[in-house]
Amino acid sequence: MPKDELPADFGTRSLTLLQPPDFRLRTDTPEQIALGRKLYFDPILSIDRSVSCASCHDPAHGFADGEVTSPGVLGGRTERHTPSLLNRGFGLRFSWLGNVETLEAQVLLPIPNEREMGLSLTDAVDRLRADEAYARQFQAAFGARPGMSNLSTALAAFVARIHTDESAVDRFQSGVFDALDDRERAGLWLYESKANCWRCHTGHNYTDESFHATGIGARDGKLERARAAFTDDELDVGRFKTPTLRGLALTAPYMHDGSLATLEDVVAYYRRGAHGVTGLDERIRPLELADDEARSLVAFLHALSRPAGN
Repeated sequence: MPKDELPADFGTRSLTLLQPPDFRLRTDTPEQIALGRKLYFDPILSIDRSVSCASCHDPAHGFADGEVTSPGVLGGRTERHTPSLLNRGFGLRFSWLGNVETLEAQVLLPIPNEREMGLSLTDAVDRLRADEAYARQFQAAFGARPGMSNLSTALAAFVARIHTDESAVDRFQSGVFDALDDRERAGLWLYESKANCWRCHTGHNYTDESFHATGIGARDGKLERARAAFTDDELDVGRFKTPTLRGLALTAPYMHDGSLATLEDVVAYYRRGAHGVTGLDERIRPLELADDEARSLVAFLHALSRPAGN
């Protein structure tokens, strides 16, 4: 289980690119953020005290993990691949299906989930109230004893500070030409032109926060119900949320089912397309990329995870 080895000032740096209005309106106090950070790494919120939030959202793996699906309590495994928490504070909708509208609601979902932490929220609150150290910390942070509302606020306060917006690509786009090498620059050109990546992975956070049917997870040409299971809209069959590409070099494997092991595999998938699958997003079609172009695109995707100046 990952330990808290983050810098003491983690999450306090001001971002230069990602400052949407809803984030600026957050009023979390340092005490609330510190409490959320402690809870994030503590297995107290799992039924057998064997996993924490960080077990699946490990800082060493870009706040995701290296598993196809993640192990939970009592031998359970998550239904889908664990997505990164990087920049989730800027999210508009949450989970692969977008069936959660706020970060405060999202952070509580793994706790009672039998595949993940398996502890009812009532029992989670009772545990925290029985723990003298937590009782004092909640009182200091909220002026109240632990409850579901302030538990979600504390966790969301910390998760909202898991952010990044300064990669080698950002440095290049700010005017430092040699922040990217020739192959990475070629990959950026491909990303923004014939590779069509920008059509879904757009904006400073490299996601349109929307949902698309890419063909991943299809069986015998048939798409999963996906978002349609939540909306009951047949147009949402096969549609899953577009993840951010920030930090993606750390978050393999890829896609909602973890079925693609490397970035090379991801690019290869989009080059060949989802043959025989109906109902795909109109944007999804085989990419006409030469082998050298594919290598350049992969190099650019890696550069999105390389810190500026490295």
